[in-house]
Amino acid sequence: MKRRELIAAGAVLGLAAPALAQGGWPQRGVRVIVPFAPGGSVDTMARLTAQKLQDRLGQPFVVENRAGGNGAVGGIAVAQAPADGHTLCFSASVQTLARLVMRNPGYDPITDLDPIARVGQGPLLLIMAPQRPQTTLQEVVAAIRANPRDWSFATSALGAAGHLATVEFIRQIGVDVPIVSYRGTAPALADLFTDRVQLIFDPMLATLPPVRANRVKPIAITSGRRSPAAPEVPTTAEGGMPSVDLQSWWGYWGPRNTPEEVKARMGEALRAIMAEPDVTERTTSLGIEALFEGAPQFAQFIRRDFERTQELLRIANFQPE
Repeated sequence: MKRRELIAAGAVLGLAAPALAQGGWPQRGVRVIVPFAPGGSVDTMARLTAQKLQDRLGQPFVVENRAGGNGAVGGIAVAQAPADGHTLCFSASVQTLARLVMRNPGYDPITDLDPIARVGQGPLLLIMAPQRPQTTLQEVVAAIRANPRDWSFATSALGAAGHLATVEFIRQIGVDVPIVSYRGTAPALADLFTDRVQLIFDPMLATLPPVRANRVKPIAITSGRRSPAAPEVPTTAEGGMPSVDLQSWWGYWGPRNTPEEVKARMGEALRAIMAEPDVTERTTSLGIEALFEGAPQFAQFIRRDFERTQELLRIANFQPE
């Protein structure tokens, strides 16, 4: 049976599942599948919110990393799970874009997953291998134009906000630079540390720690204003590239036909969690704005974000891999 058929069969089973018992959701432990490797921004935000959900809802919320297929391996696992709220997906903006960046992702995250809540957003940080002498965005652009074969970009996943920022950056400078795709931020950073790749745009949550440890060089933040988490780092606008202004965002999904009761209770819990002072303090220190957007608003946001990304990739003449 093909993957699409398996997903369809899972959706039918979800429809046929019995209603939640009178005790309400969650009735047991909840698996939170993260479609990327441990150590990146998705994993960190997942663990922060999962622990808070566990504390508030009284059942274990266990994070399970299912990296591979540019987020599709984890996404398919959630799409095929029973739609009872006990298997969820926590991911970033990349999760909705599978069919734009992959020829055959094996599922459609727009139709096979139900949005539950968006919980954060934040700019990206462009960092560089420490061996390189450049220190500013203008110097990096000049060096790439002078010797493009000596440079490459890493990306934590095709379609991730960092990948889109890279596409726009390359379009702006007018020079072809290789983009190397990884299964998450952590393995990409490992190669950046040793100069196997030279540059990466990625959320500040994942890139600030190696900056603070002097393992990489910070170059610019993809924002119109500097971040309070790293006020010393200039913006891409200051560096002469105002169009390289993209943010990542994070949220929860369930399988298609996830019960409204689950969405409502998740939403109620996350609305309170993302306003807790210790959560906002922690996320701000990581360059992330804590927020809450419930299922209907999140679904509308995804449609707008998908259309914007589709247009950006069309302009850049990006071809799915």
